[in-house]
Amino acid sequence: MVATHLRALQALELAIRKGSLTEAADELGITPAAVGQRIRSLEEFLDTDLVVRGRKGTRPTPELAEIFVDLQLAFQTLDRVTEALNFQKATAVHIVADLDFADLWLAPRLHAFRQAHPKVLFCINGEGDVPSRVGAPDIRIERGAHTKGDPLFSDFFVPVCDPRNMWRVGHHDAEEEMEGVALLHVQRRDDEPDWEAWFNAFGLRRSGLTRGQRFRNARLALDATRNAVGFMLCGLSLLEEDLRSGALTLPYPASMGLASPCPYRLWARRSAATRPQVDKFLDWLAEEARATQAFITKQSSSA
Repeated sequence: MVATHLRALQALELAIRKGSLTEAADELGITPAAVGQRIRSLEEFLDTDLVVRGRKGTRPTPELAEIFVDLQLAFQTLDRVTEALNFQKATAVHIVADLDFADLWLAPRLHAFRQAHPKVLFCINGEGDVPSRVGAPDIRIERGAHTKGDPLFSDFFVPVCDPRNMWRVGHHDAEEEMEGVALLHVQRRDDEPDWEAWFNAFGLRRSGLTRGQRFRNARLALDATRNAVGFMLCGLSLLEEDLRSGALTLPYPASMGLASPCPYRLWARRSAATRPQVDKFLDWLAEEARATQAFITKQSSSA
């Protein structure tokens, strides 16, 4: 079976085991739409339905249910084989990461590591210098209540806006300064701070705490924020370059923020961590994470 069908089977097994395209996407480091597309491509190839989607989640059709245990065992075996033989170019690092972390924190910094180590190749969330492989990644970087691994850093959520939008603060109500301001919302998880929690903590607005445009991820919301569409609540770790360049500004002191209950965590496959290129990357990642944590601490404690 071609590699694309193997990846489609992997997406199918995860979606059914977890009962959700979204959770399968988080595991694979791709979007739910991409998971759905992989499953549809397999259904089209086989000319049969494989999953049933409903209020109870993603479930196998009766035909697939009969062999689903075999599918699970196959991928468990494949993971063990991958772990033992490490089917990967010696210079490649395979990473699955939180999408916002990958796009907004890792990507802007990675060029510095590449300049220092030009022979190291990357596959991040299925894209990059080398093809995505089926099986366990070398490194996972995620955030969530049930995420395993060592903490990298803990984020701190603050309001942010385009400097052109600052005039809106206090425009409608001198006392409730954020009344009437356009709010942008990001899909949250695991009790991450949102606008409702922020206003409950700091006041400044009485109505419409949950109204406004909603975005699937912080990258899309930040694009809208930079275009002066509205105000966003965002982790400081994702704002460092925008704040330093002046592309975005904080309407209130950074101390008026809320800590994330879940840090970003790093998990490295034991056999992969012994490879020189992975070891170098992990050392670099730890140093960058310490710098980010220092930036967050300094900003969040400022008056």
